Amino acid sequence: MKQHDFMQWSMSKVLPLMVCSILAVGAGAQTVCNVRQYGAKGDGIAKDTAAIQKAIDVCASKGGGTVVLDGAPMFVSAPILLKSHITLSIAAGTTLAGSTDHADYPDKQEFNDRGKQALITATNAEDITIDGGGVIDGRGASWWLKPFEPRPRLVVFDHCKHIMMQNITVKDSPMWQIVPYYSDDLTFRNMQVLGALHSHNTDGIDPFSSSNIVIDHVTIDTGDDNIAIKSGQPGSPGPDAPSRNIVITDCTFLRGHGLSIGSEIAGGVQNVRAERITFKSTDQGIRVKANRDRGNADIGNFVFRDITMEDVRTPILLSEFYPKIPPTIVAENVTRLTPFFHDITIENVTATGARQAAVIVGLPESPIRNLKLINVHLAGQHGATIQYADVTAKDFTVKAEEGENIQIGSGVNGSLK
Repeated sequence: MKQHDFMQWSMSKVLPLMVCSILAVGAGAQTVCNVRQYGAKGDGIAKDTAAIQKAIDVCASKGGGTVVLDGAPMFVSAPILLKSHITLSIAAGTTLAGSTDHADYPDKQEFNDRGKQALITATNAEDITIDGGGVIDGRGASWWLKPFEPRPRLVVFDHCKHIMMQNITVKDSPMWQIVPYYSDDLTFRNMQVLGALHSHNTDGIDPFSSSNIVIDHVTIDTGDDNIAIKSGQPGSPGPDAPSRNIVITDCTFLRGHGLSIGSEIAGGVQNVRAERITFKSTDQGIRVKANRDRGNADIGNFVFRDITMEDVRTPILLSEFYPKIPPTIVAENVTRLTPFFHDITIENVTATGARQAAVIVGLPESPIRNLKLINVHLAGQHGATIQYADVTAKDFTVKAEEGENIQIGSGVNGSLK
């Protein structure tokens, strides 16, 4: 799908997705199962796992319905499994809190890697809503002390479709907070996703080999990527499905590592549109990242438009060398995992207070193709560096406090105005 076709898709797709999700909520609202009726105490001490799961199972057995958590401040739970045609409604003033007992989270092979079962998982399910105005709290601080051991995510949709999360706060996951995995038709709207500044890998929303996604009016303030779009692990033997057709609008990203595509994108990523985004104090802003062990030959058709950044360390970072650009760049043979970035438009972007305005670097054997910078104005301590990229720029300015405003390296083609 080309950029023009994708823009038509995104305009025609967002409203039908909204309508579909709203209808889905109505369809599953016939039966109401309040977890307190099944023995949940909600006292913040007792584990209410069995009662919550019983409410879900009973509603599912009746063809679907709404599972309600209300009337108490905190329901503590070990992992639970959502099922098709279920609305999980957590009322305002109520928190669904993850158990802090690590033994409650069984080992699990997840995303072709070692992991732990998430607090909330839906597998091979459809027509699921999470809403209500309350909070899902992973209480993950004890997990952050050992960041290189397997940790649970917070909410995982595994091979699911027709999903809505809205009017909810998600916070403090042990690891990635919300993960659609091989899933389709998901909407995240009017939400907050929060994590402590120094919480390792607490990405906000990570679509992984998933498609047809709307992320709208979401505030994300985390210890890692605000959003990270993924597909396939480093060194993946394949095959891996791509992530595609993702629309991100009217969001606010506070602390975190920015709006990322990558770094694990062995399945490719296509057709991402991000508009009207505000970044404040994130490490990066617009970031597309990969490496020779985790890329794909089709990573492109991206539009980033109408974006404001304040005190973002690196507002634009497009790198086919993740995590670090080597001091000497040497071409290598193209392989199945060589990343190829193409057709990226960055338009109407203003950034102030940066440490480095922009880093744009492709591979010698696979330069970035058809990068457009239109009405982009960046200011910071250091300027922009560009290597191995075909760039067309119009009204592109960089104001550096130190050194060159724009440093052009090897392998750059195009015009900078």
